[in-house]
Amino acid sequence: MNPVAKLLIISGLVMVAVGIVWQFGGRFLNLGRLPGDIVVEKENFRFYFPLMTSIIVSIVLSLLFYIMRLFR
Repeated sequence: MNPVAKLLIISGLVMVAVGIVWQFGGRFLNLGRLPGDIVVEKENFRFYFPLMTSIIVSIVLSLLFYIMRLFR
């Protein structure tokens, strides 16, 4: 199988799995509402920057890619 096609299929399946976990696991996983996420609310304005969520997602993805590289 073409490596690009294989990569696209695997990444699509991973995105579907993450979407399902995010949708149904939202009650249990507080991603997006962690301490360290920046929220500024004014009268007609709301600014939201998920700083801590971004850091955690980055660490998890880095570990996942590191583990995948070990088994290559």
